[in-house]
Amino acid sequence: MSNFTPIAYQNKSAAVPDWLNKGDNAWQMIAATLVGLQCVPGLVILYGSIVKKKWAVNSAFMALYAFAAVLLCWVTWAYKMSFGDQLLPLWGKAGPALGQDFLIRQARLPATTQYYSNGEVETTVTAPFYPMATVVYFQCVFAGITLVLIAGSLLGRMNIKAWMMFVPLWLTFSYTVGAFSLWGGGFLYHWGVIDYCGGYVIHLSSGIAGFTAAYWVGPRLTKDRERFPPNNVLLTLAGAGLLWMGWAGFNGGGPYSANIDSSMAVLNTNICAATSLLVWTTLDVIFFKKPSVIGAVQGMITGLVCITPGAGLVQGWAAIVMGLLSGSIPWYTMMVVHKKSTLLQKVDDTLGVFHTHAVAGFLGGITTGLFAEPQLCALFLPVTNSRGAFYGGSGGMQLLKQFVGAAFIIGWNVVATSIICLVIRLVVPLRMPEEQLLVGDDAVHGEEAYALWGDGEKYDVTKHGWNSDDTTHHNRNKGSGGGAVAAAMAQV
Repeated sequence: MSNFTPIAYQNKSAAVPDWLNKGDNAWQMIAATLVGLQCVPGLVILYGSIVKKKWAVNSAFMALYAFAAVLLCWVTWAYKMSFGDQLLPLWGKAGPALGQDFLIRQARLPATTQYYSNGEVETTVTAPFYPMATVVYFQCVFAGITLVLIAGSLLGRMNIKAWMMFVPLWLTFSYTVGAFSLWGGGFLYHWGVIDYCGGYVIHLSSGIAGFTAAYWVGPRLTKDRERFPPNNVLLTLAGAGLLWMGWAGFNGGGPYSANIDSSMAVLNTNICAATSLLVWTTLDVIFFKKPSVIGAVQGMITGLVCITPGAGLVQGWAAIVMGLLSGSIPWYTMMVVHKKSTLLQKVDDTLGVFHTHAVAGFLGGITTGLFAEPQLCALFLPVTNSRGAFYGGSGGMQLLKQFVGAAFIIGWNVVATSIICLVIRLVVPLRMPEEQLLVGDDAVHGEEAYALWGDGEKYDVTKHGWNSDDTTHHNRNKGSGGGAVAAAMAQV
């Protein structure tokens, strides 16, 4: 048998060290870029199109700004707070991730070595076969999307200056705590709380933080709350499609390797998302007699969120069960509980991020505690012999751990987000002034999403004779032909 090594695999360059796995490195950078595309342009498009026309530019810009601001803060100090050496059981030591000596060496998460109670090593330190630069980039886009998701709760009224301050503060004092505690080698990581790829770190935290921030910022104008139609449903679908397909990188990159577990995660992600979308749509048809496109998008999102904490750890049938639950329970909280709850009615969570991310993320974490399969757990988790309650043994304890992990994330985000909002309020108002709220994008940015009217013409109320807010009202022409057209358009 020949020992010949193909020339492509003969490492003869300083840029290709012996520890580098080109396949893993390529997949991890692609996975990271897929998550980046979920934000830019995915959620930028989705936010800009799902809101009322006068808030399209502001909503899209809040997402774009958050992604850019997180990237700079991440490499300057926040990466090491999330994945560096331990400072506290819930926090890493701050520091830059900018120098080549750090970025081109083999990736290593220094606080992730798992020990038995007698001090012996249970699981060695996480050390993927690619450079630190790849891990820094991969984790950066996860931090970025978390802030973009929070923005969904605050659209249509948050002072843009306050948002510009909120992003770096929340990243520093909230996101890094959750990330280190559950992923970077903190106390929840070593205790064995399962969060495969962000059900708690990203979705539960963004849903709770968004809801909390919405409480402090205050509501939109009453007329905006009463009528807030999407300005472009087709573009909403385009943004949602980028979100769905990008989730292959979101969950597929979780194992830090292009391995069998990442394949399982990608398949389960799609199974759960499809099931959830179909369940949500079915419920809409049964109770409201019509399938809502926006509802289908909500169901898709709740499915993607729910599977995230257990994507590579559950079997395919469990992904279907999780999809059934994520398409129905968040639907119920949004359509029924929300309308009966004084608190949920009072807090103006613009896109319902509490339901789609907090409820679905919590649901995913708990169902992972039920359905995590022992063999799949052994492929990924630092704590050996982990399993869900469905498989007996230590599974009951695992379910308890999932509840405790969720409680920590919820409690920390309520307190930290509240403090951050109160501090910002000392400097600038959290809510826009009334004159900006009345006008929207043109007052805030001096720009509008749809600047043209008709065939390349500027809209002129005296010339076109139409009154436009978000519903187009046609003139009643006295001529028979014009009247027929107007009547037909009114029917549409």
